[in-house]
Amino acid sequence: MNVKTTNRIKVQVDCKYEHAQSSPASNEYLFSYKVTITNHSDRRVQLIKRKWYITDYPAIRKIVEGNGVIGQQPVLEIGDSHSYVSYCVFKNGIGNMKGYYTFYEFTKYSHFEVEIPEFDMCLPWLKN
Repeated sequence: MNVKTTNRIKVQVDCKYEHAQSSPASNEYLFSYKVTITNHSDRRVQLIKRKWYITDYPAIRKIVEGNGVIGQQPVLEIGDSHSYVSYCVFKNGIGNMKGYYTFYEFTKYSHFEVEIPEFDMCLPWLKN
């Protein structure tokens, strides 16, 4: 589990290798990840955008960005959490992801960023 708190918004990420959805013969290794975002601030906020930096070792890097997460732009009241599950396919069975969310703060009519902690994804049999 990887956790990071920025601007009193906590982001927790848990990931796992999905053997049944992977195709090693085609160099496609699917990892799922569950993100839980918790609003520990004293204000109502809305997640409006995301930006991911994805590295498929050793050298494939890409940036993925867009509105919301899995088609949603959740509003988090004070103390609320929002969770979602997504996935990423790696060609080499080893990679990592990190990034940030852009939130809208209703009381100040402004935007701010929240870091997504970096997390590694690795085939279980490659771990030491």
